[in-house]
Amino acid sequence: MPILHWLTRSADIEAASQVQYRVLEEVDSLHYGDKNSDNLLIQGDNLDALKALLPYYAGQVKCIYIDPPYNSGNAFDHYDDNLEHTLWLSIMYSRLELLRDFLHETGSIWIQIDDDECHYLKVICDEIFGRANFVNMISVNMKNIAGASGGGEDKKLKKNCEYILIYAKNYSSMDIFRGAYKYEEIGALVERYREEDISWKYTTALVNPGQKIYLGATVDGNGEEISIYRRENFIIKSVGQLMKENSLSEREVYQKYAKCLFQTAMPQSSIRPRVMEKVKELRETGELFSIEYVPRSGRNKGHKYEQFYKGESFRLFAWLRDVSEEKEGILYKKTLLGTYWDFASDTKNLTKEGSVEFPNGKKPEALVSRIFSMTTSPGDLVMDTFLGSGTTAAVAHKMGRRYIGVEMGEHCVTHCQPRLVKVVDGEQGGISKSQNWQGGGGFRFYRLGAPLFNEEGLISREVTFKNLSAHIWFSETYSPIATGRTDTSAILGVHDDVAYVVLHPESSSTEVLTSVVLRKLKDELELQGYSEVKKIVVYGESCRMGDDRLREQGVVFKQIPYDVKAR
Repeated sequence: MPILHWLTRSADIEAASQVQYRVLEEVDSLHYGDKNSDNLLIQGDNLDALKALLPYYAGQVKCIYIDPPYNSGNAFDHYDDNLEHTLWLSIMYSRLELLRDFLHETGSIWIQIDDDECHYLKVICDEIFGRANFVNMISVNMKNIAGASGGGEDKKLKKNCEYILIYAKNYSSMDIFRGAYKYEEIGALVERYREEDISWKYTTALVNPGQKIYLGATVDGNGEEISIYRRENFIIKSVGQLMKENSLSEREVYQKYAKCLFQTAMPQSSIRPRVMEKVKELRETGELFSIEYVPRSGRNKGHKYEQFYKGESFRLFAWLRDVSEEKEGILYKKTLLGTYWDFASDTKNLTKEGSVEFPNGKKPEALVSRIFSMTTSPGDLVMDTFLGSGTTAAVAHKMGRRYIGVEMGEHCVTHCQPRLVKVVDGEQGGISKSQNWQGGGGFRFYRLGAPLFNEEGLISREVTFKNLSAHIWFSETYSPIATGRTDTSAILGVHDDVAYVVLHPESSSTEVLTSVVLRKLKDELELQGYSEVKKIVVYGESCRMGDDRLREQGVVFKQIPYDVKAR
């Protein structure tokens, strides 16, 4: 597969790989709300932060949304958005490599960018995530162009679109996205159609479906039964009739009769001709028929479903209720969106959304909310390592998702943290109303601390047993240690029939492996149900057992700090 080369590529990738694991240090004064929350806000370089988080969260993130600096030359206060091109490529490559390891097998990453670096980014992502895992590129209208001339200032067309690249961790395992919809109030939509001379076809209502008379049955393509009925004493009326008879406005009719309004269609369906053939075979006639069956696919999959057919040509009823939704007592027509999204109206007055000003870099909460609605469920973990003003974390909090947000600059303290405080307290901007957000929850604040090794090559004193064990476990198993692990047992766990042990002052009375210590470890493993492990890997300061004895006992000894992998 073609890969993107830049002048310093090899050196940049090697330098990023040498970055050490660092400790995350809690900042108690910046925690807020529930102090035991799973939500994390981290200040520091995102490359360092990702390496620190990987031992705990590898393979657990359902959706990653990032909005990195666009390298467009449009510098603004809180980001250096005028990086030299190869430096930007290096920064993105090293971080995307790590972000991939955080994704759950069913997860996806969404990267928002403009056209300055979009196509270079696509080639990098093809390499890192795999071309087969590319899902879509969405075009997002972020601003409307004003004026007859379009406001052109030079030879280029004025930009109004940005782009979102979507990649799966594993396309074959990725969950199907929930649909994204555009909503338009029915009354306003009908008026617009009339003004634009567009045909609006939901003009008839099945006011009363009448009684159903069983006629017989046929089968679908899978041999499943389809019951057929003739309807008698049914009542069908036009919107105009209902307006006149009930002294209602057109909008009021649509509100009141939303569930029984329909249009008829001639679908390319295998079921319709089967039903027509069976009715003809039974020599039945009528103006209205219905069927009942259990669909094998589609929105009604697995549930008994009723369909209506009208007239000799068996025109299928298509219900307004299937393409509309009521919100707060108002009926909206919903249209399934594809890869063009219009958020121009949401960017008006966006600067102060969340009560923090972040000119030229902020994205609307509605945009991030749409992505999380499509890809996640309450309780899922989401991540943004270019957090900016804190939009992603604010949206995740209001939607009941767990989140990790990383931001390098001081605005992590001046913007992100205060914004999330307001969210916990129940602020009502952005998506709060649509989510019925009333406040609650909390988050924990961290900064990057000491690296794993000091200048002498020894493990730093600031590194606790918890930090060291998480790092060792991940470097050995490439899987995250349990985040809720609070015990100080020297036994970290068992992975693929191999037990991992760290002898440390916080976990045992000795850092030296002896026959006595090994016997105690084996007893403890047996108590934990791991008596049949194939091998025991022990990390400690020193060992007083010979190589032959270790082999005989199925033990591999690794010396701290020399055998601890730095990265």
